Amino acid sequence: MNSNFSRRDFVKASAAAVGGISMASLPIETFANSSVEDTIKVALIGCGGRGTGAAMQALSVKQNVKLVAMADAFRDRIDSSYQNLTKGKVKDRVDVPEDRKFVGFDGYKQAIALADVVLLTTPPGFRPIHFEEAVRQGKHVFMEKPVATDAPGIRRVLAAAEESKKKNLKVVVGLQRHYQKSYLETYKKVIDEGAIGDIVAARCYWNNDGVWVNERKPNQTEMEYQMRNWYYFVWLCGDHINEQHIHNIDVINWFKGGYPTEALGMGGRQVRTDKKYGEIYDHHYVEFKYADGMILSSSCRHQPGTVSDVSEHLIGTKGKATEGKIFDLKGNNIWRHKGEGDGDPYQVEHDVLFDCIVNNKPINDAERGAKSTMTAIMGRMATYSGKRVKWEEALNSDINLMPDAYTWDTLPKTLPDKDGYYPIPMPGKTRAV
Repeated sequence: MNSNFSRRDFVKASAAAVGGISMASLPIETFANSSVEDTIKVALIGCGGRGTGAAMQALSVKQNVKLVAMADAFRDRIDSSYQNLTKGKVKDRVDVPEDRKFVGFDGYKQAIALADVVLLTTPPGFRPIHFEEAVRQGKHVFMEKPVATDAPGIRRVLAAAEESKKKNLKVVVGLQRHYQKSYLETYKKVIDEGAIGDIVAARCYWNNDGVWVNERKPNQTEMEYQMRNWYYFVWLCGDHINEQHIHNIDVINWFKGGYPTEALGMGGRQVRTDKKYGEIYDHHYVEFKYADGMILSSSCRHQPGTVSDVSEHLIGTKGKATEGKIFDLKGNNIWRHKGEGDGDPYQVEHDVLFDCIVNNKPINDAERGAKSTMTAIMGRMATYSGKRVKWEEALNSDINLMPDAYTWDTLPKTLPDKDGYYPIPMPGKTRAV
């Protein structure tokens, strides 16, 4: 999409929710869980650090909310999260007795059944089945990005997204830049006001040292080890181009008003070569091509001691833009976001979600979140294979990364050799789609 109108239309719902633009009338349909007048019941699915943070934010909204259920594959995760939530500012909004703490792979179903709103914050490989279940049960959803790790998972999320719209469910995805004032004001300047002219090129980065690692412990099954060390296994994480760099890629999609038609890239493991780093790469570089021929140069790297850069940049016919700043073609700063009353975007996304629930305003990020996730997955397909990958063939790929069953004795599809090393994707040999 090339016109300013189409780009504005692309984010109409999220911009309206945050900026106060008038809403279109809703379909005449029973409002899901509208019988809950006094307390909005919340369930947390995935009780790690991000899940605990999301619960803190959900319980900090102005509406009368209460956490009533928690679910995680690991009991210690539930215990740690519960302790953190009950000693902080939201402790009076936590009501989760022992019989509403669900441990194991299927506990999410029971927790979802008890709530009006569910927070889906497990490793992203589980997001499609959890989102499907939440929609099936008619629950409103906050789900963290990314929303899948393979194309079959994306297709499940897209199908559930359509069903969620039919049920008038409210869905927010944790791509919080859409709820961040500096980005919203930059969007207004760039797209609505045309401050940099037509966008002709873009680049974005998530380059830094990397993240945590959890070493293998005695007596762990392979399934438990991979889940404890989930960031380094593609079925759980999607590689860091998907788990982190999606934020930057999503911003370019947002401002561009569409998704790339193809990807070509390279990547590998140069620094993180130890077996504790599983199977993922430590660097990716992708050129994404959009329908009008524009190229997005996309780079993400996890290498200690290198330059850190997490940012997005747009180049136009009249100037350049990055978060909160506009420059003319000579590099002069001609506009800067003042940063007044910005608020924490991680909190704002929950404020918006619960406001839309209570006031029955439309908001549904699921399709957008799925397609930006698919963009990152397509980039990974390109770097792993060394092939040019087209959007439609990527989206329709039958490569299914998920295990055949979810039990502690089930073997994931990627297994170590006798020395504990995992097979690494090899450009020129690894299948693209």
